[in-house]
Amino acid sequence: MTFLVIGGTGIDTVVPVADLPVLGADSARPRGPIEDHVSHTGTCVALGLRALGERVRVIDTVGDDDPGRRVTAAFRDWDIPLVAAPAPAGTRRAVNLMSPDGRRLSLYDGRDVPDYRLPERYYQPLPAGVRHVHVTIMDWARHLLPGLRAAGVTISTDLHDWDGANPYHLDFAKQADLVFVSGVQLAGRVPADRVVVTHGAGGADLITPAGVTHVDAADPGAPIVDTNGAGDAFAAAFLAAWTAGKSDGDCLADGAIAGAFACTRPVGADSFITRDELVRRRHR
Repeated sequence: MTFLVIGGTGIDTVVPVADLPVLGADSARPRGPIEDHVSHTGTCVALGLRALGERVRVIDTVGDDDPGRRVTAAFRDWDIPLVAAPAPAGTRRAVNLMSPDGRRLSLYDGRDVPDYRLPERYYQPLPAGVRHVHVTIMDWARHLLPGLRAAGVTISTDLHDWDGANPYHLDFAKQADLVFVSGVQLAGRVPADRVVVTHGAGGADLITPAGVTHVDAADPGAPIVDTNGAGDAFAAAFLAAWTAGKSDGDCLADGAIAGAFACTRPVGADSFITRDELVRRRHR
């Protein structure tokens, strides 16, 4: 089986700060070097699946610019197939302000082009062997959802810090078989049959028509270094277990272990748990 991730590649600029919010009249000194990484949510889900030994491909828009060339080079190095359509406004970027306790404030790029549609030749037909598609919440990706449903694949999405009301997210929530969402702002019901609500140090809940299953946060086994990618690591491990037919409890447990592991190292290709390490931590 092959996973397909749609959208969510780009460059993260990580700025270590003394605290959040950043206070200062007109300047503040970072607590360490400012670094750029090939990252974003789709990248991290793909890396998480790859680390677990799953086959994964990615489709996204990437700019004809230096950041875009860095993105495509990274995917070649990782041996993750990337189908890159030209991004009309350039490669997406984000700035992540990181506090010493692992909290994050993300400033996302506003370069999306209204009414952009991904040309059909970049996603039709689906790559051979794809049985599950993880759709990031790029605006253009919503228009692919009906075709994915018709293709008979299962679909997941991550609504991140959705408040339960913003209509932007509804297409993704309603079309997905499985929804991930942070509980940080969630105030209402998510219109989906299977919803994973993550609570950071408070663990996670899987909500289905049958009820709620909870998992406590896993012991990371080392100091928290960077929470970038933790939610994506959780999603990747949960998806690998879910598509393999594991129980709800096992899916949640794998997600919790993978998310905790990702917090103990700077985000990157080596920050995601391997299958062997996941199995070892299950039984300790």
